[in-house]
Amino acid sequence: QVQLVESGGGWVQPGGSLRLSCAASGTIFSIDSMGWYRQAPGKERELVTAITSGGSTNYADSVKGRFTISRDNTKNTVYLQMNTLKPEDTAVYYCNVEGYYSTFNRFRVRGQGTQVTVSS
Repeated sequence: QVQLVESGGGWVQPGGSLRLSCAASGTIFSIDSMGWYRQAPGKERELVTAITSGGSTNYADSVKGRFTISRDNTKNTVYLQMNTLKPEDTAVYYCNVEGYYSTFNRFRVRGQGTQVTVSS
């Protein structure tokens, strides 16, 4: 089993910054992709950003230039630095991690979600 612990959400005024963290623990042989999804009220869940084990990243157009994803492979942790936040960034943010329990057994787990609220 692999568990994820997310932290760092909260309330911030427009233009502010927040940093989310997500730490994976448990039976982990290797981790491939780590990323963040978000879901706003009444909207579909969307991929915000992801990072591969090699460090390649991709971002939703709506967050490019404002959000930065990074990972610490020694800690099995992924971070999301969110700058210049806008009210439309308000959502529950979910960490997503994919990897292997063992050589051939793959896992994909999602965190419990952390609320990010951007308002004045």
